Amino acid sequence: MGYGTMPLDKRLKENIRNYRLANLYKIEELISQMRLLHELTGIKILLTERHGEKMAAVGNFADFTPDVVGEPGRKLRVANRTVGHIYTREEDVEPEKKKMAAAFLETLVTMWERLGEEVYAGRESAVYIDEIELSMEEAHRAKHGEKNDILTGVLNRAYFKERMKALDESEVVPVAAVEANINDWKFANDHYGDEESDRLIQIVAQIVKEEAGEEYIVGRVDGDVFHIAIPMPEEGEAEGYRERIQSRCRDYVDPKLTPSVAVGLMYKSNVEETLEEVFAEAEYKMFENKFEMKQNPAYQARLRRNQR
Repeated sequence: MGYGTMPLDKRLKENIRNYRLANLYKIEELISQMRLLHELTGIKILLTERHGEKMAAVGNFADFTPDVVGEPGRKLRVANRTVGHIYTREEDVEPEKKKMAAAFLETLVTMWERLGEEVYAGRESAVYIDEIELSMEEAHRAKHGEKNDILTGVLNRAYFKERMKALDESEVVPVAAVEANINDWKFANDHYGDEESDRLIQIVAQIVKEEAGEEYIVGRVDGDVFHIAIPMPEEGEAEGYRERIQSRCRDYVDPKLTPSVAVGLMYKSNVEETLEEVFAEAEYKMFENKFEMKQNPAYQARLRRNQR
């Protein structure tokens, strides 16, 4: 069954069986931490794959054959499945240091499991989204033909809506919903005509695209309105994106045009919500931002500099 036909939570439960330790960790970093524990306590440590293949050792384990069924050692688990086993040897280790080693090792394994969960979820989610995008692109081409807006090159309204529906069905959260609306597009059209007002849309679209990450989904959903969806953004990532596109518009130098965008930002954090609902909330935030920006005397002076 493909990614696009299975909810993400089910995929995360099943696909961990395909991962080896090297898919989840930088093994040299694990060895470095194992070596530190060995230096502090004298304990010898062996890390194996889930089926017992030796992956890394600090200390001599040449004569040791892991038995992951009968004597599994300390299991390393990610997504509720065992991905590795940890064995220790404590010959000639002082009792107090044995106790210290046990506590240190438990902390270390907890940290490794948490890291493995983050890496696994991130990789699987990225691949899952890529698969959905590919299947939706193929379906759209078969049904509607082109997926891109002719003027700007970003996704057109129909295909963007299909992508949002696919994201909703995938149950990926959080998703940042960004609405960017061009300020005073009608002013440009009234004073400079269709060609220049179209060029204003293209300028803003280029800025929106250039500042977007590879995983961002960008669409032109109305004449002067862009929607941008950011699946699973890092903390502050969407806010930083908003600030960059507004700053670049503000700094753009053109003999006629004054690129400027009002931006609204909201988050989908509940799988029961739809992105259509979240973008509607982002629109209210955008209008608040637009009112604030258009009251700015500096912006009005810049907008009307050629009308004096």
